[in-house]
Order: sequence, then C-alpha cells, then structure tokens
Amino acid sequence: MTRHVTDGGLETDLLFLRGIELPEFAAFPLLDSVEGRAALTDYYRAYVDIAVRAGAPLLLETPTWRANPDHATLLGYDAAGLDRVNRTAVEFMTGLAREREADLVGWSVGGMVGPRGDGYASAGPVEPDAAADYHRPQLASFASAGASRACVLTLTEVGEAIGLARAAADVGIPIGIGFTVETDGRLPDGTRLSEAVAAVDAVATPAYFVINCAHPTHILAGFDELDGAAWRERIGGLRVNASTMTHAELDESEVLDEGDPVQLAIDQQPLIDAFGNLEVLGGCCGTDARHVAAMWGV
Repeated sequence: MTRHVTDGGLETDLLFLRGIELPEFAAFPLLDSVEGRAALTDYYRAYVDIAVRAGAPLLLETPTWRANPDHATLLGYDAAGLDRVNRTAVEFMTGLAREREADLVGWSVGGMVGPRGDGYASAGPVEPDAAADYHRPQLASFASAGASRACVLTLTEVGEAIGLARAAADVGIPIGIGFTVETDGRLPDGTRLSEAVAAVDAVATPAYFVINCAHPTHILAGFDELDGAAWRERIGGLRVNASTMTHAELDESEVLDEGDPVQLAIDQQPLIDAFGNLEVLGGCCGTDARHVAAMWGV
C-alpha cells in the first residue's frame, strides 16, 4: 500500500500559530483574498516539502471543511458562492502541487468535507438520505473541478457517514469516511469504531475509513479483541491530535496544546502497525508541519 503525505491541523495552525481569525472556524474564505491565499500557500508548501523529503506521494486536501451551507451562509456565501469556492479550492491546490511536480514522486488533490453540525459532539441520529442531499452539491463541485477523491473528517455518528458515502457514489468520486472518537475510543454517540465501520460498509461502501481528531492513546483505548481485526483493514487514513485533552477541553481552550512532535510519532506507531492498509497519514488539531515531519521521519 502506497502511503501519502497529507497536512496537519489547518485551522489550529492558522488560528493559534499565525494569528488569523477564522469565523465559524472556517478556512475556505481565505481563498477569496490575496492575504488569505498567501497564508494558505505558506501553510501547504511545508507539506509539499515534507513529501519531497520523504520520497512519498502527496495528497493535498482542500481547506473546505466548513464549506457547507449551514456554516457558509453565516459567512455570506450562497449556493453559487459555495460552488465557486469549492471549485476554486481544488484549482488552488492543484497549482501548489504543480509548483513542485518535478520533485514529487506523485501527487493528487482531494476535496475536504466536514460534518453538517458540530465535529465534537453528536446531536443525535442523522437520516442518511437527508445527509446525502445536503452534502451532494459540495462533492459534485469537487468532482467537476477534477479532485481525484474526497474525504470527510470528524463525523460523530453513522447516519451522516452513510449519506456521504451514497452522495459520493452518486457523483462518482471516491471518498474516505472519517470518524472522530472520545478518550474511550468510541464515537461521541457511544458507537464502537468497529461497529461504525461495519454499519457503513453494510449499506454504502466508501473507498476507506479515516480516524481523526483524537490522540493515538484515545484511539487505542477503543481496540477490543472481541471486535476482531477485519475492521482495521478498512482504515485507510489517520490524522491524530497532538493533545491528549478531551474534545470538550479542546473546545474551551484558548491556548494551543501542541504536545511533542517526536513523542506523538512514537505514540502513533502502534496504530500504523495495526492499520495494514493505511494510505493517508497526516495530523489534526494542534499539529503542524513539525508533527507530520516527525511522523514521516524527515
């Protein structure tokens, strides 16, 4: 399995390390200003460089985790504006990859999706067909702009995951379904990871699954030998947090807990060993290029 370098915690990097305000915790409006594009360029170029040094293919995922109607409407974007900015994001990332195309062993661009609601807490079950209808336009924008895949991060329950997998199939784009877990290794609604993977695969098989926005020790806490190992073979992406804090604590924190990059890479190794089909490796909240470089040993 060829493993791809991807980026770290975009929003926490921009907010805490660069001092950039992110209303609605949204990075995508930065694409609409010269200053914002400059900040995104500086951020993503660091990961392009890591891929070059690691001799690994690069997956650049768009800064569009919040580019959906519920959040974008509050920022002044209508449906046409959302379609434009999601397409623009793919074009922007493609341009960044092409800057170093001769140095990279390979590259691709993926469209990033976020949950409709809060990525840290479940508001209850989501109806899959409603989720498919809600997310389909963003996925269609990515597909029409030439993204090779999509990924959704920080899902908290199964229904929205099923809807996203169905919507991606509708528009013809492969998707990675990303769940987050609490400190006990379970989804915020209490579902075990193995159960969540099986439930989605039973009705709408995505390209792979991702685990994100949790410290490695939290993910490992959810491993249960009674679950077997088959579900682990479906984990194709890993984006861990630098912090061991709970989601509630992170949500209230006014100071970035960036942990220790080297120790995070050490703590993550058991997960890399457990997930035999891992093909995307990067970070999430609190991580930056230092953490991802440590993960890749460069």
